[in-house]
Parts: sequence; structure tokens; C-alpha cells
Amino acid sequence: MLAISRRRLAETKLEQLKKGYGTYAETKEVARLIEAQLTKLPLTVHIDRTPVGCWYIPEGSEGSPEEACPSR
Repeated sequence: MLAISRRRLAETKLEQLKKGYGTYAETKEVARLIEAQLTKLPLTVHIDRTPVGCWYIPEGSEGSPEEACPSR
């Protein structure tokens, strides 16, 4: 069985957010770790909490994936 550090998982998800990509936290602990670090970063992130987890979507970041896929 492979053990995955929740702290390391949260750090990986924060790196995705810094690059302009949305990410998902499956557990309350990972969500808590992400949100604790977000308060220290100059990122504006929309948080969508659902009964099964939290989505983190960066808002208005320069060079975001939205710019790479123009609307029709």
C-alpha cells in the first residue's frame, strides 16, 4: 500500500494554483492545508465547497489556461 503525505499533496495542489490551474481537494485535511497556505499567497482563488470535496479555481491570473483556449 502506498502512503501519500497530505501535506505534500496540498503543496502539489498549491503549485498547480500558482500556475493558473484549478485543483480539487478530496479531504477536509487537504482543504485545510491548502486554505492555510492561500492566506499567505497573493492569489485570488474561488473556492467551491461541495459535500464530497473542494474545488479551487484561480481568478484572473495572467497566463491562465483560459487564455490558452479562446472562447468560440
